[in-house]
Amino acid sequence: MRVPTISILLLGAWAITSHADQTFEIDPWWPKPLPEGWINGQVGGVCVDSRDNILIVDRRNITEEEMETNVPVPTFVMFDMEGNVIKSWGDPDVVPQAVHGCSFDSEDNVWVAGNQDAIVQKYSHDGELLMQIGAKLQFDTEDGTRETEFTNSSQELLHRPAGAVADPETGDIFIADGYGNKRVVVFDAEGNYLRQWGSLATEDEREAGTPGTFTAVVHCIEMSNAGLIYVCDRQGNRVQVFDRMGNHVRDIRVNTGNYNSRGTAWWLAFSPDEEQQYLYVMNGGQEEVHVMDHESGETLSTFGRPGHMPGNFTHGHTIATDSQGNIYVAETNFGRRVQRFRLVSE
Repeated sequence: MRVPTISILLLGAWAITSHADQTFEIDPWWPKPLPEGWINGQVGGVCVDSRDNILIVDRRNITEEEMETNVPVPTFVMFDMEGNVIKSWGDPDVVPQAVHGCSFDSEDNVWVAGNQDAIVQKYSHDGELLMQIGAKLQFDTEDGTRETEFTNSSQELLHRPAGAVADPETGDIFIADGYGNKRVVVFDAEGNYLRQWGSLATEDEREAGTPGTFTAVVHCIEMSNAGLIYVCDRQGNRVQVFDRMGNHVRDIRVNTGNYNSRGTAWWLAFSPDEEQQYLYVMNGGQEEVHVMDHESGETLSTFGRPGHMPGNFTHGHTIATDSQGNIYVAETNFGRRVQRFRLVSE
């Protein structure tokens, strides 16, 4: 009887009140243990499909010691709401290097990027590669290698993209081409170039917060139910909001008063209600999640702290929500896990 008693006490200690209308609680039993012999590397992304299945994309970069007794998980691992692994796939020679971010489109196909590669890929829900934008390890640079100066201009090549999202109305693909290049680039459903916007901010532009310029990494991209494009200007400490054509609509500042070179605006997710009343921003610089009022951009509350215990973050990287309002956070670097925070009241 001692174990249940301890569990109840721990769950009480891990309850997190995010806002007067919302209370979140770390779910320490999700996900369930992985299949025997599997171990996570850095978890580069997390996303949720229309049936509340949760997908992570894993970089498979386990240590030499871990390789002596385990194997890395497949690149794509899907869990059900109970935390069971229900499917997995991924050819290491085909998937993007250093997979980064994932999203589901309106047909539950998966889009994934890679911040050490030059491609964005589309997979079916069963893991079939359906489409690729860009060419593997052929970068939009002066000589096509990863190390030289970016051009920010190719209509065919990418340069270390961070993420992609598909427009449910048109099928157009919006890509945060943002670790090498500094742009949002748009392709149609067949992979044809349409348009782009964005550039690397000068020091004056950074200080002024000039719309459409990015301080360093263009780190995330999402689309709201209203059809607006939300882009993480990570080291600019803001989310820039554009219409589909790239016209700047507004900034949502992720201000903490405690900045570092890693920035505050890492990834974002919307609450599942039709109006998307809340915006959740993963601040990897301070290892915390900000609960924000979507309309005003006001930070209502914050949870999380640096650390390795349940509810803490070590390189908290990407964030997603399911239809019940639960929050999922994936960690890279030494974190190497995905955690669920259950919405227990609102």
